[in-house]
Amino acid sequence: MGQAGVGKSRGGAVEGRDETVHGPAPGRLSQPQRLVIKAGRRLTADLRRWPDFIIIGAQRAGTTSLFDWLVQHPRVGAPRSKEVHYFDIKYGATERWYRSNFPLRRSGRMTGEASPYMLFHPLAPERAARDLPPTTKFIVLLREPVQRAISAYWLNRQERTEQKSLPDAIEAEALRLAGQDELVRRGERSKRHQFYSYVARGRYAEQLQRWYSHVDRDRLLVVTSEDLFSSPATAAQILAWLDLPAFDRPFPQSNAAPRLADADADVAAALRRQFETSNRELEELLGRQLWGS
Repeated sequence: MGQAGVGKSRGGAVEGRDETVHGPAPGRLSQPQRLVIKAGRRLTADLRRWPDFIIIGAQRAGTTSLFDWLVQHPRVGAPRSKEVHYFDIKYGATERWYRSNFPLRRSGRMTGEASPYMLFHPLAPERAARDLPPTTKFIVLLREPVQRAISAYWLNRQERTEQKSLPDAIEAEALRLAGQDELVRRGERSKRHQFYSYVARGRYAEQLQRWYSHVDRDRLLVVTSEDLFSSPATAAQILAWLDLPAFDRPFPQSNAAPRLADADADVAAALRRQFETSNRELEELLGRQLWGS
């Protein structure tokens, strides 16, 4: 695919803050024009496709790169934005609003979106299973959890939602997240749950188990970011799983989030110890070895 290592890729736009808009740039349209377009999309919601696929995470694992690559395929129509977030932070909106984000139905074309908070959000699996057609498929990208956590930290520093040092942010996570899962399960939004879950989001086994309890396993494709960015066969596997023909398009490096300093070796080692049990559980769940463990 001709792409660099996964460490240089920003694995997902900032959830709820950095949506990729396809089509005319909103800044070039007047407010009345935008309102007319929005109203038109909702009026035609019944004529629009349900998503054929959703990239549900993990955040900082290459979801933006994969999405940008897939929507270049001649048989894939792009949604209004990459991250629709209906099943996690915008579930109070209507189903028609969700449908309005997708293109009109056309024979032979599919569509999809990427909302990387969905993998971690405790209510998203049940909501998606209940509301989406049984044909919708879910792509899960899993990045080695230590690097994912560090990458998420630097993204928050870049976006100025994090002021602490990396060691202090990791140490503060338990206190920051105390009670937040319960709040989210009540249907409320928690920015702490969404943005400060550096370690919690890397416990992939429990998140996948939650999805498997609501969605048939054959509707979820789990691949590692490292394989996606290093092996053309992995990208080909995704296309085949989606029943899309192969196409020759360079794999993009989307949304790089530079690290201003290397992680302290002691911090990385401590994180690896935290993930030992959950990584073993993940390997048992998937039946294969990951990240050279």
